[in-house]
Amino acid sequence: MDKLCKGWFTEFSPDDLEKLQNGEPSADSSSSKLLKSDGQEMGGAWPGQAFSLQVKKVLFHEKSKYQDVLVFESTTYGNVLVLDGIIQATERDEFSYQEMLAHLPLFAHPNPKRVLIIGGGDGGILREVLKHETVEAVTMCEIDEMVIDVAKKYLPGMSCAFSHPKLDLYCGDGFEFLKNHKNEFDVIITDSSDPVGPAESLFGQSYYELLRDALKEDGILSSQGESVWLHLPLISHLVAFNRKIFPKVAYAQSIVSTYPSGSMGYLICAKNENRDVATPARELSEEQVKALNLRFYNSQVHRAAFVLPQFVKNAL
Repeated sequence: MDKLCKGWFTEFSPDDLEKLQNGEPSADSSSSKLLKSDGQEMGGAWPGQAFSLQVKKVLFHEKSKYQDVLVFESTTYGNVLVLDGIIQATERDEFSYQEMLAHLPLFAHPNPKRVLIIGGGDGGILREVLKHETVEAVTMCEIDEMVIDVAKKYLPGMSCAFSHPKLDLYCGDGFEFLKNHKNEFDVIITDSSDPVGPAESLFGQSYYELLRDALKEDGILSSQGESVWLHLPLISHLVAFNRKIFPKVAYAQSIVSTYPSGSMGYLICAKNENRDVATPARELSEEQVKALNLRFYNSQVHRAAFVLPQFVKNAL
């Protein structure tokens, strides 16, 4: 089934899409499209539902070494980046995700100087990190160079910081990069896709052990944390094993209109047991919020993001 049909793009759960394209799949093929962590199957990404955007014009569509890369101009959400059939960002609402994933750990830290970004090829996280005057150096590991090139051409609002002198860009596997870097970073941000296929390694315990080792003693990490409406078993699994790795583990969430179910989560871990990640270490005034051109994050939103519904608190 073509995801682009009669002027519309439809985002299906990968397991549902496989069934639509091939009929009922074999056990092996079906398993390859399920969310996984440490070899455990965590169900489909968002089975039984789909999300559509009207397409004004297809701007780019090619296969890279790693994935299918699509950019289209939508009628209501601006330009849209899609990887392997899954929406990664739209110009209309990308800031709601980028600001939260970046600023929750950065403002929880009193003085972040060295930052590592794993993934984030569209450049949005990088843009937000560089708003912090304390940051002296940013290393970014993006495995797919085509995503960076496409973002520079079609998503200029997100990719505007790739020429910044503080950036050290590494095109390669972030998992492998971490093996050679110990006790170097104040903040590490993982901006990954869902744990289907190759991205599964970024949702496993061994990956978070590498993150811990790469962080300095007062270091903080944040990772894309899926949705409580769709992925609570996976989230519970991530929180549980990270409590064995980090003395401080917390989960936050916020609204992202084009993510399935409209809710996005953020896993925040700190090496310092006394660090309250739910409270900003540096408060922002209204004037500072405006000066930083923040459209979603502020100090009040920071605190509120960690206030979870009772069913989520029970699960975690």
